[in-house]
Amino acid sequence: MNPCVAHRGWSGAAPENTLAAIRLAAEDPEIEMVEIDVQLSRDGVPVVFHDFTLERTTNGSGRVCDRTVRELQALDAGSWFDRRFAGETIPTLREVLECVRGQCKLNIELKAAGFSPPGLAEKVVSLVRECGMRDQVIVTSFHHPTAKRVKELDRGLTVGIIVYGCPTLLREQMRDVRADVLSIAYPYLSKELVQEMLAEGKELIAWTVDDPEEMRAIMRLHPSIKICTNRPDVWKRVKGGERR
Repeated sequence: MNPCVAHRGWSGAAPENTLAAIRLAAEDPEIEMVEIDVQLSRDGVPVVFHDFTLERTTNGSGRVCDRTVRELQALDAGSWFDRRFAGETIPTLREVLECVRGQCKLNIELKAAGFSPPGLAEKVVSLVRECGMRDQVIVTSFHHPTAKRVKELDRGLTVGIIVYGCPTLLREQMRDVRADVLSIAYPYLSKELVQEMLAEGKELIAWTVDDPEEMRAIMRLHPSIKICTNRPDVWKRVKGGERR
């Protein structure tokens, strides 16, 4: 029933996109997939971080892309969430791949602000191959040319586009990218869209769902829709039939 995707790791219980949050989710046998965000450091290393700037979740400032991986990993990425997580660092994609390998699947969202950072798709595909995890990974992006580039580099990888809303040319965009997955903001799911995507053999991910009633509504649409949530604990309660 409706697999759980832990958004930025188990980010309701540990600081998002850190190894603490990722391990917490990956080690839970009920959680099928962990979602993370990936962008490049100044020296071209894929790192796991959501925002394009550092202020919200670290003790640093400025743009991620202006810092080397060594500078990024010297920052505290845990204290903002709770003092218990002081010293948590910004992980590299390699560290995360090695952390989850053999435990759960990984949804890698490639971060791109209106353009594809040079080498991002190439480096991520290379790392996934090197770690032997092509069958454990989904690669998605809001920037559809980046998702398309991943598919061009490796047709065997599962690739998806991310959308907020329901674009008028959604089907055409899916075909252009040769996308296997549609990752969509959950308020825009409809019975008709779900049926159409599933009939075409596409996977569906609904994000980001923390409210139990909204989870139940998605579950009623179809049991195969993956629920991306900050709160796997809430998903567990809903799955178990708890009404509160």
